[in-house]
Amino acid sequence: MTTTTKSAKVSLKPIEVPKALQEGEKFIKWDEDSGTGLPVTLRVDPKGFFLYWTDQNMEVEMLDIATIRDVRTGVYAKLPKDQKTRNVVLIGSQGSLEEKTVTVCYGADFVNITFVNFCCTRKEIAKMWTEELFTLAYNLNQYNNPTIKFLEKLHTKIVLKADKSGKILVKNIVRLFAQNKEDKKRVEKALSESGLPTGKNDTISQSKFQFEDFFAFYKSLTQRTEVQKIFNNLTDGKPYLSANQLVDFLNDVQRDPRLNEILHPYADIQRARDLIKAYEHNKYHQQRSQLTFDGFLRFLMSEDNPIVAPNKLDLCDDMDQPLAHYFINSSHNTYLTGHQITGKSSVEIYRQGLLAGCRCVELDFWNGRTEEPVIVHGYTFVPEISAKEVLEAIAESAFKTSDYPVILSFENHCNPRQQAKIANYCRDIFGDMLLDKALDSHPLEPGGELPPPAMLKNKIIIKNKKKHHHHHKKEEPVVEEGEKSEAAPQGNGEVAHGPLVRQGSKESSSSSESESSSEEEGGGEAGGAAEEARETHAAAEISALVNYVQPVHFSSFENAESERHPYYHLTLTHTISICTSPPLRTPRVSATHTIISHSHIRSRFAHLLLRERREKEPILRDVIVRREASDNASQGAADRVRELQQAPAVARVPRRDALRLLKLHAAGCQLVALNYQTLDLAMQLNLGTFEYNRRCGYLLKPEFMRRKDRRLDPFAESTVDGIIAGSLSVSVVSGQLLTDKRTGTYVEVDMFGLPADTVRKKFRTKVVPNNGINPVYGDEPFVFKKVVLPELAMLRIAAHEDSGRLLGHRVLPVLGLCPGYRHVGLRAELGLPLPASLLLHVRVKDYVPDRLSELAEALANPIKYQSDMEKRSHQLAVLTDDTDEPARAEPVRRPLSHLGAATRPDCSMDGSPNKVNTSTEKIPNETENSQQPADPEKDTPGEKDEAETKWNGSGTTEEDFTEALDALLNSKVVREKRAELARKLDALRRKSARTKPVSAKFFVKRLSTRNMSEPAAADDADAGAAERELRLRYHHAIYAALEKNLRNEQQQQMKALTDLLEAEKKEILNKLANSRKEDVKALSKKTNRDKDEILRIKREIHSQVPPVLTRPPAPRLAAAPVARLCSPWSAAWPSARASSTRTRAAASSSRARTSAATTRCCCAATRSCWSWSACAAARPTARAAPSVILPRGAATDSPK
Repeated sequence: MTTTTKSAKVSLKPIEVPKALQEGEKFIKWDEDSGTGLPVTLRVDPKGFFLYWTDQNMEVEMLDIATIRDVRTGVYAKLPKDQKTRNVVLIGSQGSLEEKTVTVCYGADFVNITFVNFCCTRKEIAKMWTEELFTLAYNLNQYNNPTIKFLEKLHTKIVLKADKSGKILVKNIVRLFAQNKEDKKRVEKALSESGLPTGKNDTISQSKFQFEDFFAFYKSLTQRTEVQKIFNNLTDGKPYLSANQLVDFLNDVQRDPRLNEILHPYADIQRARDLIKAYEHNKYHQQRSQLTFDGFLRFLMSEDNPIVAPNKLDLCDDMDQPLAHYFINSSHNTYLTGHQITGKSSVEIYRQGLLAGCRCVELDFWNGRTEEPVIVHGYTFVPEISAKEVLEAIAESAFKTSDYPVILSFENHCNPRQQAKIANYCRDIFGDMLLDKALDSHPLEPGGELPPPAMLKNKIIIKNKKKHHHHHKKEEPVVEEGEKSEAAPQGNGEVAHGPLVRQGSKESSSSSESESSSEEEGGGEAGGAAEEARETHAAAEISALVNYVQPVHFSSFENAESERHPYYHLTLTHTISICTSPPLRTPRVSATHTIISHSHIRSRFAHLLLRERREKEPILRDVIVRREASDNASQGAADRVRELQQAPAVARVPRRDALRLLKLHAAGCQLVALNYQTLDLAMQLNLGTFEYNRRCGYLLKPEFMRRKDRRLDPFAESTVDGIIAGSLSVSVVSGQLLTDKRTGTYVEVDMFGLPADTVRKKFRTKVVPNNGINPVYGDEPFVFKKVVLPELAMLRIAAHEDSGRLLGHRVLPVLGLCPGYRHVGLRAELGLPLPASLLLHVRVKDYVPDRLSELAEALANPIKYQSDMEKRSHQLAVLTDDTDEPARAEPVRRPLSHLGAATRPDCSMDGSPNKVNTSTEKIPNETENSQQPADPEKDTPGEKDEAETKWNGSGTTEEDFTEALDALLNSKVVREKRAELARKLDALRRKSARTKPVSAKFFVKRLSTRNMSEPAAADDADAGAAERELRLRYHHAIYAALEKNLRNEQQQQMKALTDLLEAEKKEILNKLANSRKEDVKALSKKTNRDKDEILRIKREIHSQVPPVLTRPPAPRLAAAPVARLCSPWSAAWPSARASSTRTRAAASSSRARTSAATTRCCCAATRSCWSWSACAAARPTARAAPSVILPRGAATDSPK
């Protein structure tokens, strides 16, 4: 039977629904369980979102076209088993029932598939609906539509659920968005704010519920305050965004800074106007080239603002490279639908796997009881399925979604007769699709290349053991070791040319060679159940179908190397298959083909095996993980995929290490085979990884993994030679419509790639409680500072309930991420699109070390950098002027010489750590200045000028500079750091010396200047780079320690100066207090002497005045005032007492006034002074003294 194939239906064209599907067609829908047929009208909505049918009662049922997995008609369509049901559903007279039946398959995973069957009147109608529905289902826009399209999808769903009268039920809208009572109230409030009815039994006319009305309801429901905040920051508070502001936003925020300006020009004003015209619905603002918040939100949710570059979704890889240069989507134990031991098998899962883009499936053939081969998981309770049915399913589904070749991995346990049947089935069922011989352009001969996938379109390649004969061995020419030895890479970078020497015992090598040879040649038979479990030898019929791919037993890397087989493909048991196939030894030259191998290995063992190999034999490690196939490097039969396979133990059922082994893609492993029946994290990543390149199942490896002169250590953290590392920052701003439940939500951001790039369970947003409609996270950005290999790195963003249940996720390639504010539609476990979305703020750039960040900024934008530097210089100049003024007011003698401030290291203005700012910065020694105060009489002008010159730094002598530098570099901290650096350098040199194994054969056969200099040069370069990096790190550490030491010394000296100042202040205050006490004592003594003098004068006056001359007191004068006036010293005494506390000069003045007042009062009161001359002499003094207040009636006149 010859099978014709058609090109794959997967495309990225805009969705266009044919008019016939929109208008609908009459069908009979039947169900196997009910056994009845129901007349329906089948339609597709104009936008291609839903397949829906209406019965005679106007009841509507719908099916999301994105969930459709397959559409079949003809021999592959489902037919009723009951004859009565067949008679019911059969309508029309033309064509058979199977030709007029359309079977639609849909489901949320690969196992639980639901079938819906429709019968029409003519086979042409069935064929047209089958093809058009399949094309709609596999249009990639169904999965990658922008967020605004998924809102249109929700609106379409609501409209299609209208009642019989065409009215939209409000309760359907509420149920779509909320389940909880509180959330239902929130939905009703949003409906009310949008001007729509909110009652449970209310209805809405379709004319009043257009998409614009639904979008207004969506904005009221989700509020989008976070977008409003972004908009306000861009507009400076204005209600619109101008065209120029939009251009700045597109170029500064939304543009990838790594793009070439010529190939990818900056956005201009015309681009901004086009966007405003497309997304601004307000005509007033549109005419003025202004974008309102509504238009800005529409733009952020549109197809003009994708999260992944559109070209990544289409066929973007070169498909003309050799087959071994691609990662191939692979499945392990494809027939299983459940548990490895007690589960079930299915023919349908082969179809589902191939339709999902899987290009390598596994078939375990065993002898059937009826001489018909079966497929079953041997020695388990898994039921068997027909091998012929599986091959028919593969033929029908192999190239419906991808044109590129399918590899059938046969694990053959059948006897020769049944093997012959399998070979005949393959020829009959596959027909022209079967690649039963090598292509003429790529013959099976030494030195040839594997054909590219583009040349193998619509071809099925059989991988099975191939029968060998002894004469083939004899015809093989002997290749001496060392004559055609393969290049042995010594580290990350280019491969040094030198012999590859295997380390291992000779006995083990010879024994393994004999074992492998016996298996390859078919010699030797062993009985028992253990031997029956192993694959049987290939019969001639099936062996003739094998060409480019063949399995050989694998026991270890050492044995494989000793066999000189050039390529290796490792398939890990139950979880993963890895392929690491560069040549380890010079291969044998075979007359027919190159030997190929396959082996199942426990997943954890494989991971440890690579690590152990890496640590023990770095040369072989580099070869193993460098790349999967070294096409032109091998001299014998290159480009054959080697697979390593052996029967898995029954106990090896758990598959928990699958995620870890996905990292082996980074080691060059081209086939990573997973169990498709389990949609765990590993499977989600696999589906997300192969979603790109038009889901064809092939992804081109990075260029350095396809070159024989490049190598990669997947466990190293250093950058890959020739690959620019990236830097990624992701901020989760908010989420929309994550769930209809009232629960807390959070988002995790993980990265998968090289072990150095893989980051899991580290970045997680806060939990927003009781909000699944519009949670706003607003956390700090999650920064992946250094992504060593961006081409292999995948970013996974997953939204979870607070209980941990997955709400949706998305796997994005780091290399295709678009920066800026982007909406990301989430996917289910199978990769089906969800209405949920996240708003992210993504920043991408090339990785730049911290020490070179300022230099990179200067190169990226020199004008801005120069202006920033000028601004900074101006600020420093202003600051320097401010700090110089007090220095001029109080000139300082000299700086603290022992601080060595003149030698303090500082970064230069350009930020380079290698440029030290040698400008002098000296600190005045205030301690010395306080102890030795400046004497202006002793300081000559020359000395002042010299001190000022030395302070400014221009007069610093070389001896002072050298002494200060020596004092710094001889400190304890520097000595300790230098000693530690010396130890590290010594250890690094010893390690470098140890990693240069040289065998005796090297000196015997390969002793030449080239072979000695080139590896040494590569090693010296690596060692020199490591030594420079180590020295630079300690350079920064030493200067940081010195800076800290200087700062501590400055703080200590400032503290000492402060203490000294306080001590001097206290001493001066004590001196002032003592001086005041002495003055008070002296004043007190003087006052006492004055008092005694006054009393003596009084006594003399009273003793000298005769009684006869005494005049009687005036009648108006009272006794008390007279006594007071006649005794003035009694009134003057308190005044003298009070004035004693003042200074000596004040006390003398007080005594003079007191004496004058006393004389005047005495003369005025008595008017009988016997000596008028004495009174006249006292008069001038009395006028200067303060007057004495006399009582009324006292005589105040002076003698005439």
